[in-house]
Amino acid sequence: MTRRLEHKTALVTGSTSNIGRAIAIAFAAEGAHVIVSGRDDARGRAVVARIRDAGGTADYARAELDGAAASQALAAEAAGLLGGHVDILVNNAGVFPAAGTLATDEETFDRVYGVNVKAAFFLTQALVPAMIRDGGGVIINLGSWVARLAPPAGIVYGSSKGAVESLTRAWAAEFGPVGIRVNALSPGVIQPPDWDPAAEYPGAVFMRGTPAGTTGHPDAIAAAAVFLASEEAAFAQGAVLDIDGGRANVLSAAGYSG
Repeated sequence: MTRRLEHKTALVTGSTSNIGRAIAIAFAAEGAHVIVSGRDDARGRAVVARIRDAGGTADYARAELDGAAASQALAAEAAGLLGGHVDILVNNAGVFPAAGTLATDEETFDRVYGVNVKAAFFLTQALVPAMIRDGGGVIINLGSWVARLAPPAGIVYGSSKGAVESLTRAWAAEFGPVGIRVNALSPGVIQPPDWDPAAEYPGAVFMRGTPAGTTGHPDAIAAAAVFLASEEAAFAQGAVLDIDGGRANVLSAAGYSG
């Protein structure tokens, strides 16, 4: 292991399962002190235990992210656990209701934007001043292929991820000059590693005909997150990196014979 994040501190939201968990584990393996955060205490502590058992450093901070107050509370707790400074913020927490427009009520709409956009906005707002004070930092947002190649489901989710990707570019312009790199990852359909292999994963149909031809693994997103968090990505600013098996950028590989 290269230890590319040695002596760095990181907060990964929504890191008790799937993509967030993989990112937290990968960051810790690269030397970062990681704050694992989420709503499920048992799963959060299990991720921390896994990191510590592997020789890494991690703590758990419970958070029910849905807006400014919760984001500010998490920022304060994470900074306290990390000695006053968060070097790397990963805005990963998100919710995905699959309903279409006609089946979406106001409560659902507000919940999606509260978690996916508002919480990330105010968590960034809370942590950026210390990053500026201490000479810089890294923010990684989680977008989605559905922000650009939208299926006829999860309508509000897709629009919220479009907002996150727009914020990524705006924050790069706003905070890049003061030493904070802001980029995003746009995953394709990612199948949780604990999914029953005998059952088709919902959404797998959207990966048919892509160059990859199948769903992705959370570790693929984690590897890209490590890159964006490290100095190897020092020249990346406002980028949305597609780690999606070609879903958003390639028309189809199915049936091509050359």
